Amino acid sequence: MPLFSNFNLSRYFSTVSLVLIVLAGGLLVYFYERYSVAQLLRLAEDRNTAMTQVFRNTLWPGYGDYLKTVDLRDVPRLRDADTYGRLHAEVTRLMRDTEVVKAKVYNRDGLTVYSSEAAQVGEDKRGNAGFRSALDGRAASELTHRDAFSAFEGSRVDLDLISSYVPIRGADGQIEGVFELYQDVSPFLAQLRRTIWWIALGVLSVLGLLYWAQYLVVRHAHRILRQQEAQLQASNNALESRVLQRTAELESSNRALEVEVAERRATEQRLDHLAHHDPLTGLPNRLMFNAQLERSLKSADRAGQQVAVIFIDLDQFKDVNDSLGHAVGDELLRAVAQRLGEVLRANDHLARLGGDEFICMVEGVQGSSGAAHVAQKIHDHLRAPFHLDDHTHHVSASIGISVFPEDGRAVGALVRNADTAMYRAKAQGRNGSHFYSPEMTVYARERLRLEGLLRHALERGEMALHFQPQFHSVDGVLLGAEALLRWNSPELGAVPPARFVPVAEDTGLIVALGDWVLREACRQLADWDLAGFVLPRLAVNVSAKQVERGDLVLRVAEVLQTHGLAAGRLELEITESVIMEVDNAMDVLERLRQTGVRLSVDDFGTGYSSLSYLKRLPLHKLKIDRSFVVGIGQTPGDEAIIRTVVALAHSLQLDLIAEGVETPQQASFLASVGCPGVQGFLYGHPVDAADFVRAHAGAPRQPSV
Repeated sequence: MPLFSNFNLSRYFSTVSLVLIVLAGGLLVYFYERYSVAQLLRLAEDRNTAMTQVFRNTLWPGYGDYLKTVDLRDVPRLRDADTYGRLHAEVTRLMRDTEVVKAKVYNRDGLTVYSSEAAQVGEDKRGNAGFRSALDGRAASELTHRDAFSAFEGSRVDLDLISSYVPIRGADGQIEGVFELYQDVSPFLAQLRRTIWWIALGVLSVLGLLYWAQYLVVRHAHRILRQQEAQLQASNNALESRVLQRTAELESSNRALEVEVAERRATEQRLDHLAHHDPLTGLPNRLMFNAQLERSLKSADRAGQQVAVIFIDLDQFKDVNDSLGHAVGDELLRAVAQRLGEVLRANDHLARLGGDEFICMVEGVQGSSGAAHVAQKIHDHLRAPFHLDDHTHHVSASIGISVFPEDGRAVGALVRNADTAMYRAKAQGRNGSHFYSPEMTVYARERLRLEGLLRHALERGEMALHFQPQFHSVDGVLLGAEALLRWNSPELGAVPPARFVPVAEDTGLIVALGDWVLREACRQLADWDLAGFVLPRLAVNVSAKQVERGDLVLRVAEVLQTHGLAAGRLELEITESVIMEVDNAMDVLERLRQTGVRLSVDDFGTGYSSLSYLKRLPLHKLKIDRSFVVGIGQTPGDEAIIRTVVALAHSLQLDLIAEGVETPQQASFLASVGCPGVQGFLYGHPVDAADFVRAHAGAPRQPSV
């Protein structure tokens, strides 16, 4: 019979590759989160320090002596004092339209002499680490979450806050008190969590693609194993032939016949054991496990019971092999197998699939809670250190769980789904467990389909450029347009950019798409010139991967030369993430500016870029994000941000344009605060080249560069 049809030695190599990829994805998500939170904390502390200086300059001269000498023995009388009331009104006015939601002042003895929440006056903060740090001259900040919080405007719920203790220095430089500010950063953290969620989904999609490539390799390996199986079967047949021949020769000797028969049986048993067991740990292999699982599923189906399949993958096991050698790694695998066997019941089944992957089947499990209990026992038993050859090893595992019949009724489906759940557990930080859900498979398939169609969209002519006009906010002069990529798929219809652009970025297709957009935009600009429609300037978006590739400057120069365009008529829009995350961004942008191309920061104000870094960038324009524009007339904070960005652009001598303008009220406000450029549905929707010319051929235009 076939012996090694399902022997998966090749799976070991594909698994090692996937472990490395998952490790890289997990580290990316982890360090991105840590970096973003650190940036937010640093920015918030700078803002709170600046607000403290404003408080020192405006209110401390009038109230400093009072706060330093206030009598806290009669706190109720102090709260009702006129001086306290005037101070509270001044502080409230000072913090209006900022993210600051609470303020407190402490004297040098650590006593609360003022708080926007009057009930806290008199509290002793001498033991607080942040207060002590500020008293030593160092600002200290902390990120916390509050379910309920008393702010300037009243009680608020579910807030993420950054509190900062900042020293108040007198004219002589001595610390006269400590100012504590609470800044609301809930919107920033919410955006951060959404970003991390999308990054995690993108990593999972890439893993699915890479796993598919490994699957093709595994299929090729299986063909080789089948050839080896045939050779082994031929050897077995030859052995049988020799045994029969020897048996015929020894028919006259019963003792010799018994010896030969015994030898044959021992050989068959050894071959059978090799075919169904892992040679390293002695555990059943995949072939035997699948057979056992098949029998258990049939029995559970008849009895109406559940069966749990638990897929176990050791975390970072490759580090052991790389640092200590495969001999130590093999010994550790044997020790892990022994400890896993101690966790399970006698009627449970444990197998090794290869590499650092194990799988077990738990019969008669009581729903997901029962399977979760078994998984937790595995984590608990692996937590104890392994002592091997004078080395102490700590092992953790990522566990995926599927349950019969909810997650599948066939052996292959249950094992595959448990494997999928294991990768979700690994992607969420390792040393954890995750149950399978159908959404994992559905999302992966949809993502692969979208990616497959996107790979052929350019060659099939499914991509097109639409153009949205940009006008002067006061005199209505046409300043230019922005080129926007559109995809009309025969299978999916009109696919919004928000759906296909992230896939293109994750897979690297954004480089080819970006090159096509650049060439097509410049070609269209040149064609309009020949037709007599001279557009002053055309803006094109550039991705981070285009900047990272290193040849963006040469490609831009080549396209401009090909179509005979002045460099100043092309404007490249980059996001803050490109500036902050790409190592060579400053060098690339400087070389682009030297060619004469204009550079614009898209979605300005939505990231955490440093203003000191911004002033050194070779930029020409800032673009105010529509998320601030929609708040005009509704959110004073958004209007304050717009005023600040306008003032910043003027001080840095940068052009300015606001996107997402949809109402006359928004347009009027932007014109009143000095924002010269506007773009949005109020002035025109993105349309193809022909419709754009028909709509704006008669519009007054700014002279082209």
